[in-house]
Amino acid sequence: MVRYDKETARTIDTQPCTGILLANLGTPDAPTPKALRRYLAEFLSDPRVIEKPRWFWLPVLYGVILNIRPRKAAKNYASVWTDAGSPLLKISRQQEAELQKILEVQCNTPVKVALAMRYGNPSVRTGMETLRRANAQRIVVLPLYPQYSATTTASTYDAVFDAVKTWRNTPEIHLLGAYYTEQAYIDALAASVREHWQSHGQAERLLFSFHGLPKTYIEAGDPYRSQCECTAQQVAAALSLQPEQWLTAFQSRFGPEEWLKPYTDHTLEEWGKQGVRSVDVISPGFSADCLETLEEMAIENRELFLEAGGERYHYIPCLNTRDDHMQMLANLVKKYIPGA
Repeated sequence: MVRYDKETARTIDTQPCTGILLANLGTPDAPTPKALRRYLAEFLSDPRVIEKPRWFWLPVLYGVILNIRPRKAAKNYASVWTDAGSPLLKISRQQEAELQKILEVQCNTPVKVALAMRYGNPSVRTGMETLRRANAQRIVVLPLYPQYSATTTASTYDAVFDAVKTWRNTPEIHLLGAYYTEQAYIDALAASVREHWQSHGQAERLLFSFHGLPKTYIEAGDPYRSQCECTAQQVAAALSLQPEQWLTAFQSRFGPEEWLKPYTDHTLEEWGKQGVRSVDVISPGFSADCLETLEEMAIENRELFLEAGGERYHYIPCLNTRDDHMQMLANLVKKYIPGA
């Protein structure tokens, strides 16, 4: 049965459910300069991402960056684009479907999972409207960022509340935060490394590469760095690695200011020059493979290491739709589903 909802001017399901908003960073709609300009404009105009005064930053963004960066970024995206869209969108859609299946089997009450991207499509507003149409009386927001940062998790929260601020009947909303020490997450990461070693052998070094952040954000109180380091330490311990066998580094910096160090690319170049012959790289901060992992980590940084003298470089994929990863995500949200 359905009923007509005057507020939305649409029909909605009458059976109440729990809604799960599965949120990730975002993706352009196409690997073209026009699509990248639109995506980057939304992304880089977020004051959570760029904490510079608007009077200074917006002229730089629209007058310089958006006239230069989209063309280069489009080429990078084109190198990893799939028939189903960007890798991030393709994998995220698969995660959405898998999580829906798991929850339908393991929960005794109706559950609806909806995907959302903080920037690009499907938007957070679209995802929230999908859940409202499904008659979600409770919404669990799961930002797919294991480590918290104001630039990612908090920005997602902003978008969620912006989406519902005009709703007459706002559902109960639960915001999930960082899960960087969740044991099942640590176990899944360690298992993915062990499986890689079984197939390819163990490299001399294991590099944990996390997305970078300006140093000033950490100095202002963002807990991101300490959470990244904690994750790496726990995985290294689970793998029984000695201190000289692993390192935490940070990738994808942008602009002239100092970002979190050590930098991933500089580290790999130094290792190659120092005689380190083989490296395995994993990016635990990404829940799904994307441009930063498939192009930057798997291609660009591989070339840097090999050109510097390294002999063997392997990128270990993100957890993506691994069974242990998906069950871990299901367990996170099941705490907020009645009867689960």
